[in-house]
Amino acid sequence: MTNIKTLKKGCMHHPIRPLTKNDYRMKFIGLYMMTILMSGMSMEAANPFFSSYKTPHQTFPFDKIKIEHFMPAFEKAFALEDAEINKIAENKEAPTFENTILAMEHSGSLLHDVSAVFYTLSGSENNDELMALSSKVATMQTEHANKISLNEALFTRIKTIYDNRETYSLAQDQKKLVEDTYESFMLSGAALQGAAREKYRELSVKLSSLEETFFQNSLKATDQYVKYITDKSLLKGLPEDLLTAAGEKAKEKGKEGWAFDLSAPSYFPFLKYAENRALREELYRAKNTLASSGEFNNCEIVRDIANIRRQIASLMGKSTYADFALRLRMAENPEAVYGLLDKLADAYMPVAKTEVAAVQGFAIGFEGKKITLEPWDWSYYSEKLKSIQFDINDEMLRPYFKLENVQKGVFGLATKLYGITFKKNPKIPTWNKDVEAWEVFDKDGSYLAVLYTDFHPRQGKRAGAWMSDINEQYRLNGKDHRPHIGITMNFTKATESKPSLLTFDEVTTFLHEFGHSLHGIFSDVNYRSQAGTNVYRDFVELPSQVMENWAYEKEFLDGFAIHYQTSEKIPYELVQKNKAAENFNIAYACMRQLSFGYLDMGWHTLTMDFNGDLFEFERKSWTKSTVLPQPKDCLVSTTFSHIFSGGYAAGYYSYKWAEVLDADAYAYLTRNKIFDTEAAASFRENVLSRGGTEPPMQLYKRFRGQEPGIDALLKRNGIIK
Repeated sequence: MTNIKTLKKGCMHHPIRPLTKNDYRMKFIGLYMMTILMSGMSMEAANPFFSSYKTPHQTFPFDKIKIEHFMPAFEKAFALEDAEINKIAENKEAPTFENTILAMEHSGSLLHDVSAVFYTLSGSENNDELMALSSKVATMQTEHANKISLNEALFTRIKTIYDNRETYSLAQDQKKLVEDTYESFMLSGAALQGAAREKYRELSVKLSSLEETFFQNSLKATDQYVKYITDKSLLKGLPEDLLTAAGEKAKEKGKEGWAFDLSAPSYFPFLKYAENRALREELYRAKNTLASSGEFNNCEIVRDIANIRRQIASLMGKSTYADFALRLRMAENPEAVYGLLDKLADAYMPVAKTEVAAVQGFAIGFEGKKITLEPWDWSYYSEKLKSIQFDINDEMLRPYFKLENVQKGVFGLATKLYGITFKKNPKIPTWNKDVEAWEVFDKDGSYLAVLYTDFHPRQGKRAGAWMSDINEQYRLNGKDHRPHIGITMNFTKATESKPSLLTFDEVTTFLHEFGHSLHGIFSDVNYRSQAGTNVYRDFVELPSQVMENWAYEKEFLDGFAIHYQTSEKIPYELVQKNKAAENFNIAYACMRQLSFGYLDMGWHTLTMDFNGDLFEFERKSWTKSTVLPQPKDCLVSTTFSHIFSGGYAAGYYSYKWAEVLDADAYAYLTRNKIFDTEAAASFRENVLSRGGTEPPMQLYKRFRGQEPGIDALLKRNGIIK
């Protein structure tokens, strides 16, 4: 198909001049237009998005896609979906599920593909050129989404079906799709009229641009910071592995000595082991003042995002953004969220205060002098106290967690529970040489999914860990389109002398993201928008968090935790010590998570525009969860990507909400034995495979037989016996 936009551009740059002989002139014009048409076809042929993917399982040809391919592909994708939506909206036939809801569900396939690849790269392979394009694309996508959600004729058809949904012969998933489509349009301003409609359009475009700028500023500010140290005496206490990695990083940057940055494999071990308190403070302040001043300042952007969200909620008739956003969450309203946060804070705070007092006392005894515990001291002294109390630390465990072995163990856990297997396929294109692609097969040998694994930090890759539904599962014309899933982490890279060795926390991170991937891999639904992790935000963390529990089980660790040098299986006493230390300072960790939940809710329960001091606002928002006060010049909000650019606005509480679910679910899954295939099959059938086809509590109760309570979590954490 010829790209019309390419044609128009070509004609503009090469105007036709009239010739003296009419026949010659017409012949020239014919040849010229043929050249332009062929040029357009050639440009499309060169763009991988405009042809079928000749790759295993029709995976995206990441190796052939270049930055210059995106804008033409986005432009064509927007135009194609516009035409599809207009055809649905202008249909003269009475609205039905098939000619409206289903037709919408299957529209925009090119836009889905282009967006999936684009956002995979912007998260893992970002650069200045891609960032500049991201800003343009964010605005274009918001305007495109508004054009659909504010299409009155289209919404009239959707509302007609929604209002009469009980009279149609709809299956459960179809009814849910109708309801979700209607609610999505309502949340996108479809019911607004006149000036309010135009105001929503203006605010949503501005909000999208601000969220993208927030993300880019956070990434740039993080990448900008590097601490170079040439005096090794300043690095006492740091493990040799960390020093080796820091030395290689400095060498890569053409510097002498050692380089430390704010990526997880560098920052967290530094705070945990560095004896030099001044350097710990320097890195802590660097991390916790990111994007709060200077070139990449997010302070005003935070205010604007929070205010625009409140204004949008007001347009929708809600007093706060949280009231607006929680409409499609299990919690349903701010009162339920605060109820959970307060209940957990009341249960954990007394224990957390005891934990802090113990670490404070230990610090004074360890140093032999008066010392006031500061946030940059917490990891250092608590790790030393843990090592003394339980005779265990990360460096004792790390040699048993070679990345390749951990991967086999995690994959093997899925084999034990669900019977699925994994086979690496180097013919599947990936977005970086470090990324591997795996074919996943079900217990009967049938093909199930593609899983991409991206383990190590690099320039342009955002911090943290995440799972991506790169291509969700769905059915169309009798064919089951199986999913392509990505899991991305930032583990320490191998050095010249050692393989990549994970900390225990990194092992649980792997399990967490792998749990998300199973949610996508096992998807067995009809409609893409209901597949895998397309569920309520406060339900999506259940499959991920429940997987972390196996990390403490000897039967699981015995299968892969082998010393990388001696091949010795991890000693039983180490497993016991690690299990005993599981709840060390657990209440402090819980209060830290609650503080983020309170801060999130603080920003999203504003009833008036906020123009005050961000530092003071943070302190007031999380007062109830404060155990160890944050320094007055530190600020979390300016890099709190989860809520300001990552989809967790008024939803950060969901980690604790899901923790209640996962503790309850794990107790049930392992009530008979650690690898209970029958219980796992029920979890797969009733939770993992069903995606968003039913309300999540219905799915959970079908698996569990009852609603969860917080007792399982309190018992697991040792808060109650």
